[in-house]
Amino acid sequence: MPGGPAAAGGGINAAGKSKLAGIIMTAFAAFGGILYGYDTGTISGIIAMDDWLRTFGDKTDTTSLGYMLPTNKESLVVSILSAGTFFGALGGAPSADILGRRLGIISACVVFSLGIALQTGAHNWATFIVGRFFAGFGVGLVSTLVPMYQSECSPKWIRGAVVSGYQWAITIGLLLASVINNATKDRQNHSAWQIPISIQFVWAFILFVGMFWLPETPRWLIKNNRPDDAAKSLSRLTSLPVDDPEVQAELEDIRVALQEEKERGESSYLDCFKFNKSKIALRTLSGIFIQAWQQLTGINFIFYFGTTFFQRVGISNPFLTQVATNIVNVFMTLPGMWGVEKFGRRSLLLWGAVVMCICEFLVAIIGVTISVDNSSGQKALIALVCIYIAAFASTWGPIAWVIVGEIFPLNVRAKAMSLSVASNWLWNWAISYATPYLVNPGAGNANLGVKVFFIWGSTCAGCIVFTYFCIPETKGLSLEQVDLLYQNSTPITSVKYRRELIARDIHVADVAGVHEVDEKDAKEQV
Repeated sequence: MPGGPAAAGGGINAAGKSKLAGIIMTAFAAFGGILYGYDTGTISGIIAMDDWLRTFGDKTDTTSLGYMLPTNKESLVVSILSAGTFFGALGGAPSADILGRRLGIISACVVFSLGIALQTGAHNWATFIVGRFFAGFGVGLVSTLVPMYQSECSPKWIRGAVVSGYQWAITIGLLLASVINNATKDRQNHSAWQIPISIQFVWAFILFVGMFWLPETPRWLIKNNRPDDAAKSLSRLTSLPVDDPEVQAELEDIRVALQEEKERGESSYLDCFKFNKSKIALRTLSGIFIQAWQQLTGINFIFYFGTTFFQRVGISNPFLTQVATNIVNVFMTLPGMWGVEKFGRRSLLLWGAVVMCICEFLVAIIGVTISVDNSSGQKALIALVCIYIAAFASTWGPIAWVIVGEIFPLNVRAKAMSLSVASNWLWNWAISYATPYLVNPGAGNANLGVKVFFIWGSTCAGCIVFTYFCIPETKGLSLEQVDLLYQNSTPITSVKYRRELIARDIHVADVAGVHEVDEKDAKEQV
């Protein structure tokens, strides 16, 4: 599906598992996923509505309505959102570093609302496209800032599940979009498409107001030399007094890690590609490429073009079929939220890619061997698509974003995350722009139809190879421990070294202390 969240920190270590304040506050930020999922999901049904086609489509004699959306316009209206999100994701880095995570989210809501206003009031093609771009810019900001905020505020033992909650909110947004589209699709006036679009003001308002009540992340406050505010923020998130030893120990761990990163000089975009002991370049490239592979699973083919695709392959009620696939997406994300902390990131990514690969090749093979009148064959296609979506929703949907957030150190986090999220949206744009030309019939189009699933199956095979060689197991580790993991192991050996880190309870402050003693001894010997 469209890009989801990126878990961006070591999480809060001080609070025990009974402390729920930070989890609840952090979970609210997941509401940003509703904006994200709803906006990306609503266009699939809107471009098939009669009044929208009469307003923005081209006249034709080839359809009963007398209007159609040519391939070039379909490609533009769907993909322009992703173009906006690409630039919004890149803008997330300076917003996060300058304004902070919290105020950055608030400003993103304003930009998003501008885009929604333009789309709702549009009566010409240009205005609607500009509105889609600005809404996309806001979504791009949200897709970087919200998960960054979440993972910097959530306890490390449940960080993956909390960030996966953002992905779950995205799936709920997609489901709401398909349900509301289905409810308004038969209206023969502008309200058919204006209602689904304008409802997004509600989602933006809730997130905008709610973020005023939440604290800024303690990591951003420490990075910006506000230790007292950081202590208050961490105290609020953990429900512990400011002077509690656990709170002070957590703050000290953040300070030590930040100081080490500053001493290495890691703070620019170029520093994101340094080949050093901490393997910053590998981590940045892994984040960029895991986002690309997530998009290349082909999931957005279903959520962007599912309604029109189901129509073309002969399925009788494509709107309800789209609702059904979104229901699967919502409820199968829940096992992923549980499994990410139970089974780990790496194994679920591997098995999820295997299941998706099998399902997509079966969809392609069955699709090219049956006729559009074969009802049993159509049911089999729907079932396989639902299994494929279930595999994505419980693995690559949430976990790819969890991985992205967990592998970056604080000093380059905003920049590395923005590059990774921008990669997601760049591929999102490329796929959404190219897919109509690949799938649709007509002059200048490849007319692949269901055969496009051969492509998605092949890319899922690539996901398996990439995960095996490039993605380490980071379950249960703090940001500082992830740094140690990269320094002392490879993705293939990471499972064993992770167990050692947890068993020996190794922290960066301990290692830093050892290094300081070693350096002092060396100077005395000289």
